[in-house]
Amino acid sequence: MFSNNDYLNTKAIIIAAILKVTNKEQIKTEINELNDLAQNLGAQVMKIFVQKINHQHPRTFIGKGKIDEIKQFIILKHITIAIFNDNLSPSQVKNIEQIFKSKVVDRTQVILDLFSQRAKTSYAKTQIKLAQYKYALSKLPKLWPHLEKQRGVIGCRGPGESEIETDRRNIRTSINKLKQQIKLIDQQMETQRKHRQNILRISIVGYTNVGKSTLLNVLSHANVYVEHQLFSTVDTTVRKINILNQRCLLSDTVGFLTNLPHQLITSFKSTLYEIQESDFLIHLIDINNPYLLNDITCVENIVLERGINKPVLKVFNQIDICHQLNTNKYLLYQKYGNNILFVSAIKTHNIELLKTNMFYIIASI
Repeated sequence: MFSNNDYLNTKAIIIAAILKVTNKEQIKTEINELNDLAQNLGAQVMKIFVQKINHQHPRTFIGKGKIDEIKQFIILKHITIAIFNDNLSPSQVKNIEQIFKSKVVDRTQVILDLFSQRAKTSYAKTQIKLAQYKYALSKLPKLWPHLEKQRGVIGCRGPGESEIETDRRNIRTSINKLKQQIKLIDQQMETQRKHRQNILRISIVGYTNVGKSTLLNVLSHANVYVEHQLFSTVDTTVRKINILNQRCLLSDTVGFLTNLPHQLITSFKSTLYEIQESDFLIHLIDINNPYLLNDITCVENIVLERGINKPVLKVFNQIDICHQLNTNKYLLYQKYGNNILFVSAIKTHNIELLKTNMFYIIASI
């Protein structure tokens, strides 16, 4: 893994490819996300390179002409890190690093590194460490390039191959240990859930950095850490609330992201379990995001893919800083009907109206 400190104050570039079958709007969203992710880790993104390709190059992912162009920019601007929006194979990372003479990371590694930086609880740290080991296992040959020259002749196992096998076994052993740790914590959490089975449960879901923790604080009068940054918290937080004298449990879940790495989706069972066990969901959306429809689709797809079928209240946040509020409201009412709300969690605008709507949903369950 690339150390989180290695991103601080380093010059970086972002490289993205657009295939013929790619949704261009989605690529724009992913590039903006990746730019934010890199900056949240402390990197200074100097330029974003985008190339349209028919298919990915087996050695360098993008074409030779674009590789040469990027190489010249790296030399000119003393770039330290090249971040690819797509996931690269170990051989592609190795080949590109040899050409660029700089560190090459892909989207998955950047997300894992940011999650690692944000994790606070032992459970979240264990989950992320598990995801990192799974990722490292897939990149093992690239992580030990010095072993290339140590391989034995055909039909023989050289010391390089033996060392890779040893490292592979060590990683798998670590993965098994982490799985056991998570299993024990899951059992403890399951016991806790059983004690609150008779209490109605609500989960706030949504994209990262839309104000979920702020809304949790407002509704529960809690003091959950809030920061205007991606994944300011990667821990599921549960608080008791009263909605018009109805006692409930409210969960602030980990934010979603376009193309969230498979390793993290499978690791973050706690968030998905909270959603699964909830009686209904508040889907919080940033009304100022020009790509909010893509964000909504991303969250809905992750929920649907896991067979979660719960009542959902769509709540559009940050109306206090929306410059085209009436226009946006009109368009959103046209698309989703009247069963949506517009609030400002930070300014507490329409929070009482939100509570009333929550009460009506509670009463109908």
